[in-house]
Amino acid sequence: MAHGDITHVDIPVGDYKRAQDFYGSLFGWQIAEVPGFEGYPMWQAPNQISGGGLAPRSEGFTQPRSYVEVDSIEETLATAQEHGARVVMEKNPISETSWWAIFEDPDGNVIGLYEGTTEAGE
Repeated sequence: MAHGDITHVDIPVGDYKRAQDFYGSLFGWQIAEVPGFEGYPMWQAPNQISGGGLAPRSEGFTQPRSYVEVDSIEETLATAQEHGARVVMEKNPISETSWWAIFEDPDGNVIGLYEGTTEAGE
């Protein structure tokens, strides 16, 4: 993946089992919990490129959220703010080698950012 690639999509759900059955049957997605991320089933599309997670629906998270890979979350958030965005969540760790953040663009769209590497070294 490279700067600007969509790297992950979170889908808010109220019932993990129902969502796993639905998306698995509808799209053929493989959905399972990953060690270290218990309670957050992750899906993998058949192309083995697209993926994401099933996250608990909450007041501020009612629509799917895409995450874009960036070289630097800090620089990207600063540039986004210069262009009218609002930071929703500052940079937070996912693992020792990866981080995430969230911003809202000037039109109210909430976008996630991802910086780092995966365990496979991607």
